[in-house]
Amino acid sequence: MIETKGQLYWIWLLALIVSISFLFLVSSILIPFVAGLAVAYFLDPLADKLEAFGLSRTIATVCIVTLFFAVVILMVILLFPLLQDQFIRFLDKIPSLVQNFEQWVAPFKESLLTRLSSAKLMELSGDPKSFGGPMVQWFGNILKGILTGGLAIFNAISLVLVTPVVSFYLLRDWDKIVVKIDSWLPRDFALSIRIILVDIDKTIAAFVRGQGSICLILAFFYGISLTIIGLDFGLILGIATGLISFVPYFGMLIGMAAAVVVAISQYGEFLQVVIVLAVFGLGQVIESMFLIPKLVGERVGLHAVWVIFALMLGGTAFGFTGLLLAVPVAATIGVLVRFFVTQYLKSDLYLGSPDRDRSL
Repeated sequence: MIETKGQLYWIWLLALIVSISFLFLVSSILIPFVAGLAVAYFLDPLADKLEAFGLSRTIATVCIVTLFFAVVILMVILLFPLLQDQFIRFLDKIPSLVQNFEQWVAPFKESLLTRLSSAKLMELSGDPKSFGGPMVQWFGNILKGILTGGLAIFNAISLVLVTPVVSFYLLRDWDKIVVKIDSWLPRDFALSIRIILVDIDKTIAAFVRGQGSICLILAFFYGISLTIIGLDFGLILGIATGLISFVPYFGMLIGMAAAVVVAISQYGEFLQVVIVLAVFGLGQVIESMFLIPKLVGERVGLHAVWVIFALMLGGTAFGFTGLLLAVPVAATIGVLVRFFVTQYLKSDLYLGSPDRDRSL
């Protein structure tokens, strides 16, 4: 029998430790299950609306899941051949891109070298290939990590075969699962926990659904815009930039840097680089002034730095699975921290006892 709140807190802490340990043990096979959970969570509001129109939960789930994965498969069929060709050519051209970029910046480098001290001059006047080597190695490590951690053959097959099944059953039984979990809450704390969970759900929904929609819109915008201006690999660079814009600011900067390097290699003219930068500038204006206020708003409560840290930590600790779990976990931690800070500011620990002598 649990007699004190302290004992209950220790049980929660033990449950947290066991859960984290479990994630470490099974992280390599969790990808399709986490992806299925994300799809079910994303589509649950639509299922609720279809239920309100009179459809049974099972029929609504069948229609939604079938339509969702049909659209995904259709997009893959239409875009994969073109993206595959551009991706392979882009990888083959990376060495020449780096070399052309080095040649383009050589005059600027020489101008800088004349203004630097002799120590800095010796440091920067080595092998010119050292300028782009670390960058290529860094991107190569990222690609290697993705291919070995997230898109290995087994995980790819699991995503294709298991994710739709997991999505279907979780979406069909979502309300039952919520009710069952609610029945497990300790009765003395059930109301407080429900308030916290509702806040967590609103935060995750606002960011994941809102930011996910923004990423798709930006992927379409950047892909079409970079293709229209004639940039080599514009479609794959634009789509990739839109998708990694899930990481605030950082994703856009990576895509812009890659597009600028390609523009320098392809044109070698400053005007074309300015046009590429203008496309990304317009994309940022559309995102910050129109998309974020409409699709995300101020309900998120997740600072950009916190999101970037969570994604980097999750990706380092659990690979691709960690990337999928990073934002929900970050949102949960953020809500819990705000809750406990609020409780602390109301407590005697912060306010002090009314009869305490506060004189020095």
